[in-house]
Amino acid sequence: MKCPYCDVEDHRRRIHIHLLEEHGRMVQTGFEEDRARMFYRIDCPECALKIEKTVKPRMKDPGFLHEFEREIKLVAFDMLLNHIEAMHGSVAIH
Repeated sequence: MKCPYCDVEDHRRRIHIHLLEEHGRMVQTGFEEDRARMFYRIDCPECALKIEKTVKPRMKDPGFLHEFEREIKLVAFDMLLNHIEAMHGSVAIH
């Protein structure tokens, strides 16, 4: 599989970690007080689809985003890779 942000190619699992280590800034997290929700957002670099999900819908502590930043980013990149494979035909390297 090829990294959607650079020329690195490797197995999906390694690309997943590469995304976290090299492109973590692509995942945005935030807390919307008016809606009392935390979220993550990542844009597909191929079609600009915005993938946005609520994080822990019952939690209202913005410190949660910092404490679990790595795990949240891993989930966001997993969602991105799933989207790319399904919608853009990227094939994983075996």
